Amino acid sequence: MYRQSMNEYGATLTSNEVDTPQPKGSEVLVEVSHCGVCHSDLHMLDGYFDLGNGKQLDVRAGRELPFTLGHEIAGTVAVVGPEAKGVAPGERYAVYPWIGCGSCGKCQRGDEHLCDTTHHLGITVDGGYASHVMVPHPRYLLNIDGIAPELAGSFMCSGLTAYSALKKALPYARNGPLMIVGLGGVGMMGLALAQAITDIKVIAADIDPAKRQAALDAGAAHAFDPAAPDARKIVFKTTGPAAAAVDFAGAENSLQFAQSVVGKAGGVVVAGLIGGTFSIPAPMFALRQLSILGNFVGSLNEAIELLDLARSGKVPAIPVELRPLDQADDALQDLRAGKVIGRIVLTP
Repeated sequence: MYRQSMNEYGATLTSNEVDTPQPKGSEVLVEVSHCGVCHSDLHMLDGYFDLGNGKQLDVRAGRELPFTLGHEIAGTVAVVGPEAKGVAPGERYAVYPWIGCGSCGKCQRGDEHLCDTTHHLGITVDGGYASHVMVPHPRYLLNIDGIAPELAGSFMCSGLTAYSALKKALPYARNGPLMIVGLGGVGMMGLALAQAITDIKVIAADIDPAKRQAALDAGAAHAFDPAAPDARKIVFKTTGPAAAAVDFAGAENSLQFAQSVVGKAGGVVVAGLIGGTFSIPAPMFALRQLSILGNFVGSLNEAIELLDLARSGKVPAIPVELRPLDQADDALQDLRAGKVIGRIVLTP
């Protein structure tokens, strides 16, 4: 089995070969055909999330090195464990990576992605920057017939995050417009999905002019520079206040901008993880009847819903750049530098 491994935090990935594992019990060995490169991979590589004011959330505990990143996985069943039912070698699937214990209250109600015992592929156990990945049960293999293979894996994180966040935002956005802040891979996926699931006017914001143009080309009604002087006034003059906003960047400045352009009784959904701190005067929550919600990826049922939506042909395609797996480290650094529009997808 070939893989790109993280041998120490903050260092470059290295290529190596190890014995290909054989599935036991309900496990299924999947030969990876595509694996998306996600901004969360950078946090895993660094070993922390930025909490602002010099503070960090350490995410190194419990992860053994060398470690294989990659959680936006699509591929073909290679070998099936003796207790794995309903799948067969040669079948193509997307892999749902947000796996929990399966037995706690959160898992039982369908929120396995929020389980306190994580078995997240590419996050806490080895993932898809490899020729093969081990999946613990066939229920995490989702049918991708009729879906472009280069997008199928990315639907399991960037697409799923965008879809779940939009579902939380839309009840606030009945009269529009809906503001999308941050036009990286997840934000562009959010723009595409918003146009597929609602007729509400969608507006967008990003500090990068190329990404603003990409959003306009993809159907955004307007694209704003949140770093511009009087950015809030420009939005209000152009469209009026947003009814809801989704912050796909999750940085101090992006969240400040997102909440500033939302009108009374509006909602802001935070789905990005770039980092930093955020503050707002406490009375503003009541005076504006403002809601701020968090969103972490999405449930297994939402992943199935999303793939059905993609299969219907209603979701516009986002830009995808295919690169060979041995360029994984270069892809990560391009992502860190903000050079990526859409998604980079690795092909082992």
